[in-house]
Amino acid sequence: MTFKPAAWPRKLRSQEWFGGTGRDQIYHRGWMKNQGFPHDLFDGRPVIGILNTWSELTPCNAHLNDLAQRVKHGIYEAGGFPVEVPVFSASESAFRPTAMMFRNLAAMAVEEAMRGQPMDGCVLLVGCDKTTPSLLMAAASTDLPSIVVTGGPMLNGYYRGERVGSGTHLWKFSEAVKAGEMTQAEFAEAEASMSRSPGSCNTMGTASTMASMAEALGMALSGNAAIPAVDSRRRVMAQLTGRRIVQMVKDDLKPSDILKKEAFENAIRTNAAIGGSTNAVIHLLAIAGRVGVDLTLDDWDRCGRDVPTIVNLMPSGKYLMEEFFYAGGLPVVIKRLGEAGLLHKDALTVSGETAWDQVKDVQNHNPDVILPADKALTKSGGVVVLKGNLAPKGAVLKPSAATPSLMVHRGRAVVFEDIDDYKAKINDEALDIDETCVMVLKNCGPKGYPGMAEVGNMGLPPKVLRKGITDMVRISDARMSGTAFGTVCLHTSPEAAVGGPLAVVRNGDFIELDVPNRRLHLDISDEELAQRLAAWTPTHSEFDSGYGWLHQRHVEGADTGADLDFLKGSRGAPVGRDSH
Repeated sequence: MTFKPAAWPRKLRSQEWFGGTGRDQIYHRGWMKNQGFPHDLFDGRPVIGILNTWSELTPCNAHLNDLAQRVKHGIYEAGGFPVEVPVFSASESAFRPTAMMFRNLAAMAVEEAMRGQPMDGCVLLVGCDKTTPSLLMAAASTDLPSIVVTGGPMLNGYYRGERVGSGTHLWKFSEAVKAGEMTQAEFAEAEASMSRSPGSCNTMGTASTMASMAEALGMALSGNAAIPAVDSRRRVMAQLTGRRIVQMVKDDLKPSDILKKEAFENAIRTNAAIGGSTNAVIHLLAIAGRVGVDLTLDDWDRCGRDVPTIVNLMPSGKYLMEEFFYAGGLPVVIKRLGEAGLLHKDALTVSGETAWDQVKDVQNHNPDVILPADKALTKSGGVVVLKGNLAPKGAVLKPSAATPSLMVHRGRAVVFEDIDDYKAKINDEALDIDETCVMVLKNCGPKGYPGMAEVGNMGLPPKVLRKGITDMVRISDARMSGTAFGTVCLHTSPEAAVGGPLAVVRNGDFIELDVPNRRLHLDISDEELAQRLAAWTPTHSEFDSGYGWLHQRHVEGADTGADLDFLKGSRGAPVGRDSH
């Protein structure tokens, strides 16, 4: 894809604040100088904002302050002026009711931080699940030259000689305790092995997936996604990223130059190949909406349907991100896509090179981690988009994490009206449920939970687990962690809280799941469905003030990315009006 760099030198937007001898410029420069910045740093060189999502309550990102210093080194080396800016950090592991509720708030806050302050370009310093998409959404809206560097995954966990994947083994061990196969004391012992170094999830969970999506989109340097957080090469990547953003500003290489439809299609196919999180669907839809690219659920099904899942990582496979990096990481996967004719090779990246030029010479150092296509975990990977009278606007399912025998299934619905109803009933031995049933969870979508929490992978009832059953068909309007597994239909749209068909499913109804034919069907007549919908009234709780009120009234459906309706298409001139 052709890109013509801008002329250099030229006047940058930061000079609206810092350039000149007038009262306003002296005002802005003078206050900055109380930090000891020399006068010549304000001479017109690129001012680079390091947007740092560090927080001790965001454990995945708690080491980012060190990486920020490495980014600064690179910016100074390339002749730029780095300024570190702490920004909203939505922690997946700590935020209630769910970090997803605050992804849009973070994107809005970061967008205005970029828009209203003297930055010529930005380094998006991210890691945890929602920090990566929220900052990419903000960058897409402001369209300032921007580049991603992630904090990297944790080292492998080990418990009694077994690899322990963050999240994946939490679900596995928790179910084992309920089944009587693991004691509570052993569970506590295993806890210490799950997170033994700084970094984000070491499985192909949402954090690792979104790091991969940033790289596949062309918004991060090649090789960024998989370097472990504690590996010295992660610091090197941060420093190289600092160097690169300075040149991007000089060239005026912007997100809108990179985030084309072809880039999103490359990312969708990459997600299929790595067995990535279903959460990537909702985040890429939101990012595309910000930059004005027409991306839909149908694109996810079309682009991912024929892509084999070749990365043998939990939750789909057996290895973790550490092995993925040693095998060659995401560049190997992107090269394989190119060789198979599944890559837009000329897609532009932040390096200034094409997607193909960056990866054409890389090698696979472990074919048991990055598999040949004829040994793929799933021949047709990707994210399946299901439609039918239960999901008129779509639902998604991850085949690589599902049970093949359940991909075509008809079962009796066992309904939970919300997450509290589920928690109250699931351990009751009197619950009328067996492994042939379909578990249905309502009111957990963008408006209903609110925020669309990761509760879609409902744990099975103990009496089923004791039979040795580890999977059942589950349907909800919720999300699930990228570390989770199972035959789980998610993001069902329209959601129950707005009166989607999911809202009127009753105990005893029969539901058909037909993954090969992309069908999710409630076995009642059209007339009966219409009568139920006409009689439906909302039952979810609502906010009466604050951000929760704003979110519930303006959040869109999962099928379009669950962004706030007034922020889509918000890309525009980032310079703010001077009030002094």
